[in-house]
Amino acid sequence: MTLMETSMVETESTASLKVLVIEDDNEMASFIEKVLADAGHKVERVADGASGLARARASEFDALIVDRMLPEKDGLTLLQEFRAAGGTTPALFLSALGDVQNKVQGLRAGAEDYLAKPFAPAELAARVEALGRRQTSAEPPVTVLKAGDLEMNLLTRKVTRAGKKIDLQPREFRLLEYLMRHAGQVVTRTMLLEKVWDYNFDPQTNVIDVHISRLRAKIDKEFAEPLLQTVRGAGYRLQSQG
Repeated sequence: MTLMETSMVETESTASLKVLVIEDDNEMASFIEKVLADAGHKVERVADGASGLARARASEFDALIVDRMLPEKDGLTLLQEFRAAGGTTPALFLSALGDVQNKVQGLRAGAEDYLAKPFAPAELAARVEALGRRQTSAEPPVTVLKAGDLEMNLLTRKVTRAGKKIDLQPREFRLLEYLMRHAGQVVTRTMLLEKVWDYNFDPQTNVIDVHISRLRAKIDKEFAEPLLQTVRGAGYRLQSQG
């Protein structure tokens, strides 16, 4: 097995999550556990689909990480049965089956996210943290996002920083909205391609770099404290405090 790049990146501290990892490959499960433990999360491991479904139903977790190909009960069936029984814990499929068709199957089975192997540790940690935040979805819808002195009104689509209006193009607005919803967290290029551009593949262009540069010029250039950071080897992070 070829494991993903093992260098970890420094991220801001986040709330500890309780994560259930359902993975039959012991080496892979140990690697996932280490990545999440290093990020401050608590991990429980199960090695087959039937036991994984039972644990997911019996205990409260903040996130599930599920392999597609599992003994006794495959990942798709596991998640479909979990959702049919009323299970709402956010789930991420982690699988070597990484083509678009398999991703679509996973999402339609009830997963909130899908990450193909091999993966970068920082990306796995960032996606799990994003899953953990979905647990607050039962609260009233958020209409105003804030990161330091940067504010976005989702109803009026007005963006200001320190009271000064910032004009954004539609794609810039969508990009900033995603970054603000994940303020203080590392957001990878793959996450941006999937969530902002709706790509399930890397188009091998500099589209992200161009938009990040334009956005940075608008929200940071005239202010003493930059909010939008590049995290080398991982992606980007919008500071939650100015």
